[in-house]
Amino acid sequence: MLEQPIYINQSAQISPLDSSGFNSIKNCFSLFEEVVVSKISSSNETLLELLRKESRMYAQLDRSVLLAILTSRQLQLGTGKTAINIGSSRGATHVWEDGFSRFRETCLPAGKADSLSPLTSPLTTLGNISTWIAQDLGIDAVAFSHSITCATASHSILNGIAWLQSGMVDQFIAGGSEAPLTPFTIEQMRAMRIYSNVTDGYPCKALDLTKKSNTMVLGEAAACFLLSREKSDDCNASIIGYGASIESLKSATSVTDDGLGLQQAMKDATASCDMDSIDAIITHSPGTIKGDQAEYNAVLKVFGEQHPALCNNKWQIGHTLGASSAMSISMALQMFKEDQIYKIPYLEESFCNPKKIKHPKRILINATGFGGNTVSLLLEKQS
Repeated sequence: MLEQPIYINQSAQISPLDSSGFNSIKNCFSLFEEVVVSKISSSNETLLELLRKESRMYAQLDRSVLLAILTSRQLQLGTGKTAINIGSSRGATHVWEDGFSRFRETCLPAGKADSLSPLTSPLTTLGNISTWIAQDLGIDAVAFSHSITCATASHSILNGIAWLQSGMVDQFIAGGSEAPLTPFTIEQMRAMRIYSNVTDGYPCKALDLTKKSNTMVLGEAAACFLLSREKSDDCNASIIGYGASIESLKSATSVTDDGLGLQQAMKDATASCDMDSIDAIITHSPGTIKGDQAEYNAVLKVFGEQHPALCNNKWQIGHTLGASSAMSISMALQMFKEDQIYKIPYLEESFCNPKKIKHPKRILINATGFGGNTVSLLLEKQS
């Protein structure tokens, strides 16, 4: 556990969830399109279109960058030195794929590249997510982005903790942004045989250990948080513990049956903590057979049969890759605010919540990603 907590003073998100917030999670209906992807809500799409029209440059930015700008605009920055780290698993997917398609269609046959935009290179770098946020907010900030695949947003939080604890900055904008709904990206997931073919009301059966096929669904979202060593008046959560680990790989996507990396991350995040004080775990569980089972096995190894309540949002908004754990943090903040634990509609409460916990005070958030990366963050409710 951290000797000094890091406070989440503000949060913002753009996702398939609209202005009603997490009401649709409470009401237990999914937000998937017919093509089995999860797009941002129509109200958020309108905001995105308005942003594109603000300037010629914004019209050329990647969708992942625009989503990140929209979220960061919701934050009210204080005084002092600021750092920004909004990460992404895939980065500028739309701009990169459009540019490469144009290259193949026009440049290769002709042997020249005069039809390729000179902005292709600067607008497809991963770092342009955070730097464009700094430009948009008009602040002289330290800005950087990274990709640690699906654990990216949690690693952004870890960066924020380190920078704040070192005293290098006074406030830190951390989070993740992902816009992966392109044909090539979706086909990459299908090629791994992990994408959902389920056609009932819940195409993604995250944490359902009885499913007979993989049910991952891609979604798009961005979420960011204003972190500080000082607590603001409207702060409702702090980060009090973290753990990170890397599993040894046997393949590019492998995970050990008992989730050894997650076991270590959860143990480190809850070190010196009364395990009974952990009320809920927002699982990573992407909807794959092996990934979901490995995480559940890890939970049993660390907490036993009387584990904290298990909840998840991928069953509703899909797997937003680098933004997924940021969306889990947003979910935790909302559960603190509403003083309740959200249910998974197709699972028995006895499985998800064996201790029948109703009022969460501490929530553990898990994230895993390709490369064996695992991160657990422990959040505590602030009054």
